Amino acid sequence: MKSQDTPFEGGPMDGRVLPVLLGMTGHPPKTYRIPVPDPAGGSPTVLVYRRVPRGHSKRLGLTQGWKYAYDPTGKGAGGGGPKWPWSKPDHTDE
Repeated sequence: MKSQDTPFEGGPMDGRVLPVLLGMTGHPPKTYRIPVPDPAGGSPTVLVYRRVPRGHSKRLGLTQGWKYAYDPTGKGAGGGGPKWPWSKPDHTDE
């Protein structure tokens, strides 16, 4: 399997570069979840990072690689499934 060194921005992993396995298309996954164990022995905290373009080329506007940005909400990109026109929107009252 191929891997690519991918930078992380924001959150506890800010500034770190980790090797991330690439999928069949040659891209890293859209969301990257990092479980952090609880020192007291409870359930682990999961840090969620979402994939964003690192930059674009000048002439064609192609993506020049990927990086991961911290997602403090923890939902990841898109909510985890196809968006059907007949589906109800996800309402979260806060």
